[in-house]
Amino acid sequence: MQTGRLFEIIYLLLDKKKMTATELAAHFEVSKRTILRDVETLSMAGIPVYTTQGKGGGISIMEGYVLNKTVLSEDEKKQILFALQGLLAVQTPDTKVVLDKLESLFGKTGKNWIEVDFSRWGSGDTDKYKFETLKSAILKNHAITCRYIGSDGKESERYIFPLKLIFKSKSWYLQGYCRKRGDYRTFKINRMLDIAETEDSFPDDKYSPPPLEPPRMPSDSLSLLTLVFSPQSAYRVYDEFDEGCIHKNDDGSLRVSVYLPLDNWIYDYLRSYGNEVQIIEPESLREKFKNFL
Repeated sequence: MQTGRLFEIIYLLLDKKKMTATELAAHFEVSKRTILRDVETLSMAGIPVYTTQGKGGGISIMEGYVLNKTVLSEDEKKQILFALQGLLAVQTPDTKVVLDKLESLFGKTGKNWIEVDFSRWGSGDTDKYKFETLKSAILKNHAITCRYIGSDGKESERYIFPLKLIFKSKSWYLQGYCRKRGDYRTFKINRMLDIAETEDSFPDDKYSPPPLEPPRMPSDSLSLLTLVFSPQSAYRVYDEFDEGCIHKNDDGSLRVSVYLPLDNWIYDYLRSYGNEVQIIEPESLREKFKNFL
């Protein structure tokens, strides 16, 4: 509590230039003696706080002072402000107040370098409502209910303890504990319908979601694929594969070498490219894909 009060005293003095001990005591709802001890603590810490007596007197910070002599480098100050701008972009509570305080302390103005819009093109306010509801439920440790469309196309009612929002591979996911399954599950947010926050609380220290992916996938679960895509499909190729996997051929086609699991999904995925993809290796996949078609 004292550290927070000391921080805010510095902010108030930088903002208002001068305040009396009585005014500060009333603001923090503490005694005048406590404020004077705080001023002494700040002075001992190297903050140039001083008091003046008589009419018009009070507690001040040396004019023009900013925290340039702290252990933070210029680059570290920028990184802190940039990080807070990022939090502000996703509307994290109270971030604007903290950002204003640090900008005043550092004597800098953070660049408005990021803007985040959770909604898809043309989705209106539906997606924004989803994220606001999920954010609120996670911060308050409230369970949610929803209808969920599984990968098999079937719909089911879910009761979930929401734990974490994750953005991966151009999609948003919710990690949570699903009461229906009795285990942790990862839900694709686009397939969550009619999300509602309940008043039912859950202890956040009891639930800890596993990593989204295992640290290492078994080597026998992945196979090296060599695929050649037509120039017309370049927009998808660069969206869906790492640039390091892509080699541009002289005719404009794109050769992609990538490790992928040879599960059933691979056939539907490759089929989505129509005639724009050719399987070079492995030969076994090429033959199986012909049979699939």
